[in-house]
Amino acid sequence: MTPAPSAPRTSDTATGTGTGTKTGTATGTDLGTSTGTDTGTDLYTLAAPWADELNRDIDEWDARAEFPWDKWKAVQRSGLLTVPFEPRYGGRGAGLTDTMRALEGFGRTCRDAGLGFSASTQIVSVGVPLQAFGSEELKARFLPGIVAGDLVTAHAITERDNGSDALNISTTAVRDGDDYVIDGGKMFITNAPIADLFLLYVRTGAPGPFGLSVFLVERDTPGLRVGEPLDKMGLRTSPLSEVTFEGLRVPAARRIGQEGAGFLILDHVMKREILFSFSLTLGEMEHRLERVVRFAKSRRQFGEPIGSFQGVAHRIADMKIAVETARKWLTDTGAKVAAGQDASLDVAATKTVVSEANKRTALDAVQIFGGQGYLTATGIERDVRNAVGGTIYSGTSEIQRNRIASLLGL
Repeated sequence: MTPAPSAPRTSDTATGTGTGTKTGTATGTDLGTSTGTDTGTDLYTLAAPWADELNRDIDEWDARAEFPWDKWKAVQRSGLLTVPFEPRYGGRGAGLTDTMRALEGFGRTCRDAGLGFSASTQIVSVGVPLQAFGSEELKARFLPGIVAGDLVTAHAITERDNGSDALNISTTAVRDGDDYVIDGGKMFITNAPIADLFLLYVRTGAPGPFGLSVFLVERDTPGLRVGEPLDKMGLRTSPLSEVTFEGLRVPAARRIGQEGAGFLILDHVMKREILFSFSLTLGEMEHRLERVVRFAKSRRQFGEPIGSFQGVAHRIADMKIAVETARKWLTDTGAKVAAGQDASLDVAATKTVVSEANKRTALDAVQIFGGQGYLTATGIERDVRNAVGGTIYSGTSEIQRNRIASLLGL
């Protein structure tokens, strides 16, 4: 097992402990509309007071590929992690679309895309499904710590040989009295090297949508092993690794939902994972566009601002169109999911549109900045490296197009 990091992990103002005893009656679903006093506009600016802390020494952290624990404290203090959770667990009680707005604002403020990605994973990996499907006992015990950010979380879905084929995962859980015994492994698990809690998606039945189940497992459970962090191209401050299970014994009381309900939970989570992580991306694109416009106005060539040259101006106009197209897809799809409407095609299209627009506009920014854009000092090349991941994680662009085609009856 990878040793737990020795750096401080908790906020000096957080109150959750992961062993809270708050009780109440859960709704069984996440909230479609805001039930608290926060508005979308308020939530958009949550991270703004912490911008200096969040953006300090980004190049150094990226080069070291280390998770920035001190910056995690700023994330905790910002309240971002509390947004979609019920007040009785320390949350703000905001709905799905307001949560998306908060993450968009965080992406606009924070230049560390890896930190944002880990924060989004923290919200959606365990907290969201636990609130929607977990028992009262598990929610009371773990949600306060998750909401405070004192407990870091990860969900283990992807496998080395199965990738996006979640219906045919090979990790198994076999019932043994009051326990399940889990064997197998997962790959490319975001937050795994730093996680205290894992949500494991495993096979308890035959292949297909009714053969999956979900279990909540603590890091120090015998039989769970977290591999060394994997070096990667982008999102380098968001650690990921392999996770393996050998004779991992988990009480049946740690199952989330009924046996065989794993695909329902996975569908619930994946919709929100895409909407949340790409709301961050939208904020990053907004910031990139603003930066490019400022540069095009101030950078002069041949006696004129380069923004006056049609070749540059048209590229920037296309960037603006990409930002607004991404915003519309996210807004419309988020509203459909929050309303409980069938949004399977919309989610796949949103993921494809936003991830590919992010990669394209990052490359456009490099071209507009020219030689400066090619230097690491400007951070533009880091945007490109980070953007490439968006067309891969949460289902590749090719997988999303396959899903869209299938939903069209092709």
